[in-house]
Amino acid sequence: MRAVKLALLAAALSGAGFAVPVAQAPRVWTPDELFRRNVGTREDQDTAFPPHKIIGNLYYVGTRSLGSFLITTPQGHILINSDYERNVPTVRASIEQLGFKYADLKIVLGSHAHADHMEGDALVKQLTGATVMAMAEDVPALEKMMPGGKPHPIDKVLHDGDEVKLGGMTLLARLTPGHTRGCTTWTFKVPDGGKSHDVLIIGSVGVNPGMKLVDNPDAPKIVEEFNRSFVTLRSLHPDVPLGSHPGMYGMAEKYAKLGKGPNPYIDPAGYKAELDIVEGVFRSQLAQQQKQP
Repeated sequence: MRAVKLALLAAALSGAGFAVPVAQAPRVWTPDELFRRNVGTREDQDTAFPPHKIIGNLYYVGTRSLGSFLITTPQGHILINSDYERNVPTVRASIEQLGFKYADLKIVLGSHAHADHMEGDALVKQLTGATVMAMAEDVPALEKMMPGGKPHPIDKVLHDGDEVKLGGMTLLARLTPGHTRGCTTWTFKVPDGGKSHDVLIIGSVGVNPGMKLVDNPDAPKIVEEFNRSFVTLRSLHPDVPLGSHPGMYGMAEKYAKLGKGPNPYIDPAGYKAELDIVEGVFRSQLAQQQKQP
């Protein structure tokens, strides 16, 4: 009876000239759209974004489309993502523009074994002597990453749940595979304004154009790996969600709001929205590929 009454009410409102709102399905992005949003153009990859404080002792030192993060401590600093080797001077200039010494880098971490995030590791180590750490599952891919013939340094192999500590900071390495076998999401706490904030830097759960999800000989369990990663990421509830590409967390829009109210990087709702986008791409592509002969 209630359903009948609601239907009659909707019909009456419609007849009276009132628009009855209709729930719309969320937009499903394509891999091409997601890739362009994240990676951008060559100019985006190479142009420094204004280095700035995100929150507490966490700073952005990357380019317009390649995320690099600096965590400062009294005992030296941690760099997450060296980016392409050609980006190393740009990242260095951003660190120094903030007033920190590049030589004080002690640890270099990465999001995943793609050149746009970790190709510069060897040069950073050469310039600073920093310890380079990487997730075990990404080691084979990193060993093939040899810009200018330089061997990729891996001073410490990490595993899911390992902690990286320096100067009172503790970072937790969370294995979130799929995008690469050893894709790593970093979680840690940052003090700011008398409060402690949970920070998360997503390694990536994006499905790149052409990524094979069905019968992939190089990653036969890739679907299981993606599913595991979504379960892991949805179990986490960061205050400050970030990502290996600024487009994953709307950096440009948030940067424009800095100093004009509450810190825009504190955005729990944005984290869930991003997971919905990337999981939507994954589910859509998986369904399409499963239909193909």
